[in-house]
Amino acid sequence: MKSQFLAIALVVAFFLPMLSGAQSVTLETVLETTLKKNPAIQQARSNLEQAAGRRLVLRSIIWPNVKAEAPAGIQGGDRAGQSSTTVFGYARGSFTQLLFNVAIPPSLRRGDVNLLIAQQELNVAVVEQLHAARLAFYAALYNRDLQSIREKERERLDENVASEKDRYEAGLTDRSALTSATVQARQLDSQIENAQRAYAEARIKLAEAMGRDLGPGGTLPEPEGDLQFRTLTADLNSETASALLRRADLKLARLLVRAANDEQRIIEAGYYPTITGSVTGDYIPVFGIHREGSTSQTQDFLSSEILEGAGYTWQVIDNGKVGGAKMKKRKAREINEVACQKLEANVGRELLRIRNDLESIEAGRRSLAAAADAADQNVLAIKQNLAGGLSSELEYRLAESSFLKTKSGLLNAAYLHNVALAEWDRATGRYFQFSEDTAQNVH
Repeated sequence: MKSQFLAIALVVAFFLPMLSGAQSVTLETVLETTLKKNPAIQQARSNLEQAAGRRLVLRSIIWPNVKAEAPAGIQGGDRAGQSSTTVFGYARGSFTQLLFNVAIPPSLRRGDVNLLIAQQELNVAVVEQLHAARLAFYAALYNRDLQSIREKERERLDENVASEKDRYEAGLTDRSALTSATVQARQLDSQIENAQRAYAEARIKLAEAMGRDLGPGGTLPEPEGDLQFRTLTADLNSETASALLRRADLKLARLLVRAANDEQRIIEAGYYPTITGSVTGDYIPVFGIHREGSTSQTQDFLSSEILEGAGYTWQVIDNGKVGGAKMKKRKAREINEVACQKLEANVGRELLRIRNDLESIEAGRRSLAAAADAADQNVLAIKQNLAGGLSSELEYRLAESSFLKTKSGLLNAAYLHNVALAEWDRATGRYFQFSEDTAQNVH
């Protein structure tokens, strides 16, 4: 038991500074800060820069290779007509150019696709992190308001318990009524604690998404605003077609198929010969310089020289090396194609499910709104009767409790509605409506 109290004390000591220094944030501020400071987005942006370097490496296959050397030294030894020790120095250069290689076109495409893949991975990270931040913002608003409603409801039930206690002591009711009122009031304690805990967890997730410091002295954001209803009017067919064009995860899946296809082409280039042209030259300022490995003067450097030529290599028998690698890469491409097709086929079903959820939530909200209006009218009527002595305090508190329950139902419907709208924006690829304006400030 002592260890549990110690753990609770440590948690309170850790999070109390954060709670005391909370800052109010709107949804727009959350999305903008997430786009700029979220660690996952920053990592994806760094990967994009790395892909640009990888693209240069893959494109280097088309450029010539130029080398320059300047050997110098002292060579010794006696040979007819030569002194025993000679100082030498000369310049040597070489130029090689790949003339024919079947791997060149797919290598160039692969470099471009690498860059596009990194860009779409950045877009996917942006969508995922903005979506997570948005859901955390809605969860914080919901649990904050739910906690407030539950506390008001508990206040009414505590007043009911006090009233039942007075009635019991006056002999106007039995003990079971007092017990029932007490149990009903105490049931809300755990619900309020759950709402408090969920609110704190949502704020921590929100801080993580925004890249906030969660260490000592860090602050947790406090969401500002309320959950609102926004009627969605959209054509399912047109939205599905648009989602297939703009969703980042679908673009990424298609690019992975292209990348696997280009990698297969690069592997298959091993079936064909490679032709390379070369030009080498030596500039010798003096005569009588011995060539390495020469045994007579006729084999030495006689003067400056330039040699041109071309050569090719062709591995006719590879013992399955190229064929096996090609089969392996082809299977990877086919797997990527199937995964891409599944994602594309699931778009319409996902949008249909979300739209049905929105319609169901809207119908439930209308029913709850009518019940809330009726409960509100009932509270006003009982309040008037209470002033005229026609109703009791107990009836008034029970009517208020009923009204608060309908308000909690409306709050739950509003939360589910906003979450469904966030899912709709994610499924249709609309999250870049939030990020396009601020993306220019990030790069």
